[in-house]
Parts: sequence; C-alpha cells; structure tokens
Amino acid sequence: MTRTVVPPAIQAAASLLLATLWGFAVFGGWSTQAFCTTSLGPSPDCADRIASVVALSVLVGVVAAGATGVAWLGRRESLYGAAAVAWVVALVVLFVGGLAAR
Repeated sequence: MTRTVVPPAIQAAASLLLATLWGFAVFGGWSTQAFCTTSLGPSPDCADRIASVVALSVLVGVVAAGATGVAWLGRRESLYGAAAVAWVVALVVLFVGGLAAR
C-alpha cells in the first residue's frame, strides 16, 4: 500500500482558497444575494434569517481560521487537513442554512 503525500504548499493554498470563498460569501454579501434575491427583489425577513446562519458559520470559520493560522505559523503541516475540513464545514453550514432560510 502506497501513501500519497500532499505537499504543505498545496494544502495551504487549498485552505486559503476555501477561506477566500467563505469570506466573500459571508462578508461580501454573496449569501444574502444567493438565497434572498427573488424576481420581486430582496426579502427583508430572509435577510434576517440569513444573518443568524452567517453568525453560526462565523463560529465555524473562527475555528477554521485558528487551525489555518496554527498550521501556517506553527509549521504544523498535519493541521492543514483539519483546517480545510473546517472551512468546508463552514461553507456547508452557510449553504444548508441558506437553503433552510429561503
């Protein structure tokens, strides 16, 4: 059985790209635009529901940012995988919560 090793630079890049996507979705307003914009315009009650979903996603994002920071600054390459998984979980929370907020 062979073990494939992914270089830390690729893991760091993947984590940072996921963080960028999450940042645009949360802070750039992409989530509100994606889930609350209809042909009649934005729904104010949907925006309130999305705000609570974003708050939950931010909690997961803080954990992901901490794992990414420790992996990068502490030279702990083993944490890059956990950081990428945490970013994916933050995005999934945002997506599933956005679908539920509709």
